[in-house]
Amino acid sequence: MPAAWEEVLTPLGTDYVKEHITDAPWVVVLFRHSKRLRSNGEWGPTYYSQESCGISAGLFIAAVHDMGLVTLTHTPSPMKFLSEVLDRPEHETAMLLMPVGYPADDAMVPDIQRKALEDILVFKD
Repeated sequence: MPAAWEEVLTPLGTDYVKEHITDAPWVVVLFRHSKRLRSNGEWGPTYYSQESCGISAGLFIAAVHDMGLVTLTHTPSPMKFLSEVLDRPEHETAMLLMPVGYPADDAMVPDIQRKALEDILVFKD
Protein backbone atom coordinates (compact mmCIF):
# COMPACT_ATOMS: atom_id res chain seq x y z
CA MET A 1 0.00 0.00 0.00
CA PRO A 2 1.44 3.39 -0.94
CA ALA A 3 2.34 5.61 2.03
CA ALA A 4 -0.18 8.26 0.96
CA TRP A 5 -2.99 5.68 1.06
CA GLU A 6 -1.85 4.35 4.41
CA GLU A 7 -1.94 7.86 5.86
CA VAL A 8 -5.58 8.28 4.81
CA LEU A 9 -6.77 4.76 5.64
CA THR A 10 -5.09 4.23 9.02
CA PRO A 11 -7.57 6.43 10.94
CA LEU A 12 -10.38 4.32 9.47
CA GLY A 13 -8.88 1.13 10.90
CA THR A 14 -8.62 -0.62 7.54
CA ASP A 15 -5.77 -2.79 6.31
CA TYR A 16 -5.11 -5.60 3.84
CA VAL A 17 -7.44 -8.01 5.68
CA LYS A 18 -10.87 -7.81 4.00
CA GLU A 19 -13.12 -10.22 5.89
CA HIS A 20 -16.19 -8.40 4.61
CA ILE A 21 -15.32 -9.80 1.18
CA THR A 22 -14.58 -13.38 2.20
CA ASP A 23 -17.57 -13.53 4.58
CA ALA A 24 -20.11 -12.05 2.13
CA PRO A 25 -22.58 -14.50 0.57
CA TRP A 26 -22.25 -12.71 -2.79
CA VAL A 27 -19.45 -10.78 -4.44
CA VAL A 28 -20.35 -8.73 -7.51
CA VAL A 29 -17.55 -7.67 -9.83
CA LEU A 30 -18.27 -4.83 -12.23
CA PHE A 31 -16.42 -5.07 -15.53
CA ARG A 32 -16.31 -2.35 -18.13
CA HIS A 33 -15.88 -2.93 -21.84
CA SER A 34 -12.80 -1.19 -23.24
CA LYS A 35 -14.01 -1.82 -26.79
CA ARG A 36 -17.09 -3.18 -28.54
CA LEU A 37 -17.77 -5.46 -31.44
CA ARG A 38 -19.29 -3.50 -34.33
CA SER A 39 -21.99 -4.87 -36.62
CA ASN A 40 -19.34 -5.32 -39.34
CA GLY A 41 -17.40 -7.72 -37.06
CA GLU A 42 -14.60 -5.26 -36.29
CA TRP A 43 -13.72 -3.93 -32.86
CA GLY A 44 -14.41 -0.27 -32.16
CA PRO A 45 -14.12 2.09 -29.21
CA THR A 46 -16.58 2.06 -26.34
CA TYR A 47 -17.57 5.58 -25.45
CA TYR A 48 -18.13 6.68 -21.86
CA SER A 49 -17.69 3.18 -20.40
CA GLN A 50 -16.07 4.55 -17.25
CA GLU A 51 -18.90 7.01 -16.65
CA SER A 52 -21.59 4.45 -17.47
CA CYS A 53 -20.11 1.95 -15.06
CA GLY A 54 -19.95 4.60 -12.32
CA ILE A 55 -23.62 5.43 -12.80
CA SER A 56 -24.53 1.73 -12.86
CA ALA A 57 -22.57 1.09 -9.68
CA GLY A 58 -24.39 3.91 -7.89
CA LEU A 59 -27.79 2.58 -8.95
CA PHE A 60 -26.79 -0.95 -7.94
CA ILE A 61 -25.66 0.21 -4.49
CA ALA A 62 -28.90 2.15 -3.97
CA ALA A 63 -30.95 -0.91 -5.00
CA VAL A 64 -28.97 -3.23 -2.70
CA HIS A 65 -29.49 -0.89 0.26
CA ASP A 66 -33.18 -0.48 -0.59
CA MET A 67 -33.52 -4.29 -0.27
CA GLY A 68 -32.12 -4.16 3.27
CA LEU A 69 -28.73 -5.51 2.23
CA VAL A 70 -25.39 -3.75 2.36
CA THR A 71 -22.36 -3.45 0.13
CA LEU A 72 -19.04 -1.70 0.24
CA THR A 73 -17.06 -0.82 -2.85
CA HIS A 74 -13.56 -2.20 -3.09
CA THR A 75 -10.91 -1.65 -5.73
CA PRO A 76 -8.10 -4.11 -5.16
CA SER A 77 -4.82 -3.19 -6.75
CA PRO A 78 -3.93 -4.70 -9.09
CA MET A 79 -7.31 -5.95 -10.36
CA LYS A 80 -6.16 -7.90 -13.42
CA PHE A 81 -6.34 -11.15 -11.44
CA LEU A 82 -10.16 -10.85 -11.41
CA SER A 83 -10.27 -11.14 -15.21
CA GLU A 84 -8.13 -14.26 -15.02
CA VAL A 85 -9.98 -15.88 -12.11
CA LEU A 86 -13.39 -15.16 -13.66
CA ASP A 87 -12.23 -16.06 -17.19
CA ARG A 88 -13.33 -12.77 -18.76
CA PRO A 89 -12.43 -11.74 -22.32
CA GLU A 90 -9.55 -9.37 -22.98
CA HIS A 91 -11.82 -6.39 -23.77
CA GLU A 92 -13.40 -6.49 -20.27
CA THR A 93 -11.61 -4.74 -17.43
CA ALA A 94 -12.50 -5.20 -13.76
CA MET A 95 -13.48 -1.86 -12.30
CA LEU A 96 -15.13 -2.51 -8.95
CA LEU A 97 -15.71 -5.33 -6.49
CA MET A 98 -18.79 -5.23 -4.25
CA PRO A 99 -19.45 -7.81 -1.52
CA VAL A 100 -23.20 -8.02 -0.84
CA GLY A 101 -25.02 -9.39 2.19
CA TYR A 102 -26.61 -8.51 5.50
CA PRO A 103 -24.55 -6.33 7.86
CA ALA A 104 -22.73 -8.09 10.67
CA ASP A 105 -24.23 -7.54 14.12
CA ASP A 106 -21.06 -5.71 15.18
CA ALA A 107 -20.70 -3.69 11.95
CA MET A 108 -19.50 -0.13 12.48
CA VAL A 109 -19.45 2.82 10.14
CA PRO A 110 -16.44 5.09 10.72
CA ASP A 111 -17.35 8.47 12.21
CA ILE A 112 -16.26 10.62 9.29
CA GLN A 113 -17.04 14.29 9.71
CA ARG A 114 -18.62 15.95 6.71
CA LYS A 115 -17.43 19.30 5.49
CA ALA A 116 -19.74 22.22 6.21
CA LEU A 117 -21.96 23.22 3.30
CA GLU A 118 -20.26 26.61 2.99
CA ASP A 119 -16.92 24.79 2.52
CA ILE A 120 -18.09 22.95 -0.59
CA LEU A 121 -20.88 25.01 -2.16
CA VAL A 122 -20.43 28.21 -4.12
CA PHE A 123 -23.35 30.24 -5.43
CA LYS A 124 -22.65 32.35 -8.52
CA ASP A 125 -24.94 35.22 -9.50
